[in-house]
Amino acid sequence: MDRFFREVRFLPGVGSGRSEQLARLNIFNIFDLLWNVPRTYLNRNETHNIGQIEAGGKYNIKGTVSATKLNRGYRGTAVFKAVIQDDSAAITAVWFNQNYLDKTIKPGQSIFVSGRVKEAGLANNYELIAEEYEILDSVDSSLKILPVYYLTEGLNQKRMRSLMLYVLTNYLPWYKEIFTFEQKRKYQLCDIGYAFYNIHFPAGRPEYLQAKKRLAVEELVLFLSKLRQGQTEEKGRTGIAHKEKFDYLQRVYGQLPFSLTPAQEKVLRLIFDDMEKPKPMNRMLQGDVGAGKTVIAALCLAKSAASGFQGVLMAPTEVLAHQHYQALTKFYRNTDLSVALLTGSTAGAVRKSVINETLAGNVHILLGTHALLQGDIEFRNLGLVVIDEQHRFGVKQRSILGAKGQPDFLMMTATPIPRTLALTVYGDLDVAVIDELPPGRRPIKTELIPPEKRDAVYAFIYDKIKADADTQVFVVCPLIEESEKQDWLAAVALYDILKQKYPDVQVDLLHGRLKAAEKKAIMEKFQAGQTRILVSTTVIEVGVDVPSAVIMVVEQAERFGLSQLHQLRGRVGRGKEASYCFLISDPPTDEAWQRMRAMEKTNDGFILAQEDLKIRGPGEFWGVKQHGLNQMKVASLIRHGKWIELSRKILEEENINYAALEDYVKHKFPDRTEAKN
Repeated sequence: MDRFFREVRFLPGVGSGRSEQLARLNIFNIFDLLWNVPRTYLNRNETHNIGQIEAGGKYNIKGTVSATKLNRGYRGTAVFKAVIQDDSAAITAVWFNQNYLDKTIKPGQSIFVSGRVKEAGLANNYELIAEEYEILDSVDSSLKILPVYYLTEGLNQKRMRSLMLYVLTNYLPWYKEIFTFEQKRKYQLCDIGYAFYNIHFPAGRPEYLQAKKRLAVEELVLFLSKLRQGQTEEKGRTGIAHKEKFDYLQRVYGQLPFSLTPAQEKVLRLIFDDMEKPKPMNRMLQGDVGAGKTVIAALCLAKSAASGFQGVLMAPTEVLAHQHYQALTKFYRNTDLSVALLTGSTAGAVRKSVINETLAGNVHILLGTHALLQGDIEFRNLGLVVIDEQHRFGVKQRSILGAKGQPDFLMMTATPIPRTLALTVYGDLDVAVIDELPPGRRPIKTELIPPEKRDAVYAFIYDKIKADADTQVFVVCPLIEESEKQDWLAAVALYDILKQKYPDVQVDLLHGRLKAAEKKAIMEKFQAGQTRILVSTTVIEVGVDVPSAVIMVVEQAERFGLSQLHQLRGRVGRGKEASYCFLISDPPTDEAWQRMRAMEKTNDGFILAQEDLKIRGPGEFWGVKQHGLNQMKVASLIRHGKWIELSRKILEEENINYAALEDYVKHKFPDRTEAKN
């Protein structure tokens, strides 16, 4: 068994340099390598004649490279083009930002390319936007279906395939089965060796489907076994009953500046009922961007304080934590509720004072970021933990807070999770949904803008700012600074451009590398209306509420997921004025096109969440390494419901190879990383 957990650096031809490359792909040992399944395949048996292709479709072509050219464009962007010809016609294949192809793809080579075809300039003149390619001269001609793996700099497909073939040949025979012969026969599961070989190098579609089923069930059994470890610990928790002793909650209700919607009142009743029961509450609150989750959290925390307990609200970023602090301070004015803020930037005497006052019970509600998890922060009587944007935190981080008392848990998200998935991941978690927005919200007009029309967008923004003294604008970029390896338009560079172009407009820059005091000052200026254009990274993704912000521009929008784009769009449309979201993008893949078109079609976050789950799966959808979700290589918690049930049955039979199971669980879902901040 131990041979599968040998470090990859001991494999022939790997060494320390190659092992560092593999480590960037989370491949540390031979077991990891076996589970590093292809992300797609190139089927060289399925090709199209170039002369028969049409714009809008996805095609596989095979031909000879007749010419190549590397063009450098705006701010260092690179476009590599190769003219590919077969017996029927020729077409230009296009790759973006892959300069190295100029030394890789040469005239005279035989090549296989897969991608989307679009019109280019004149009618009937097409380009193929390449998604996958293979230089056929470098591949064993006996392999008709080629695996395509995720790669990193310095590692190519040929080397990865060679490494996989070596491991399959020399190590696979010793991979132990966790299922019995009877289980495999009963549930029509192939042998594990057959499965691994045909997931990496399938002989054909039937063999691939057999391999996929077996490995998906194997992976789900390991996954569910891992979950049950945590859920067993969770079920052992004792709970508390929230019974109000003070009038904090009534006083907060009495001074709310608005009436709750029927949907908000409904979920409050559900949550309050849970809090009043003497067993642990594990409630997830789902609500679209702008649905009013913060006021629900404020009222629940007030109820906990009114019952004699302390409450915590943990947010993923300092910007959002400060935003919550401002909101709760307003909700709790004239109530005698004490609210404190603790983040990574809180230091010295202030931090010490907050910690001491919290331990003494003088702080009713403590807000903060991951800083709340530190060991020296203790509570006198913790009763409620509210976690905003729960998908940004890992299981261990939540359990750390749970160990600081016997609290109820309320987890909030603007990213809807299907109930079946929530039950699989969170066990007996109860879900409440705010299924309506506050009255007066207007739909946000969303438009996909090609990069060549970028100037028109900023001209529109300038005219709006000059015509209306209250108009404010968000501009979001995917990177902070220009990179030699990534040419994405950077926030710093765009900030400089806009400052020079519009000297009569106040432009500010916000990103995660700024000190907390700087971020706070910049946000306060924007909220006060002094800043008209705020150039930012995704630090403003969640929580920022500025009603006079009516335009959101997302540069290189294809770099963002649907859920993230919807969160960004939700920063505008919070006032009574018409609002706009401009997605500046030239989507290079079908998946990116699907995201952009979905954003144009609907403002409904629930619809978009379902689309995002279909496109990218739950691990990428949440954007974090939570519960091992993005370590799922074969199984899908969205599409494989029948296999989930089958895996549960197998686990309940209790006659599997538990020795191998425990080893595989430990290595398949290691605690190598936590949620991203």
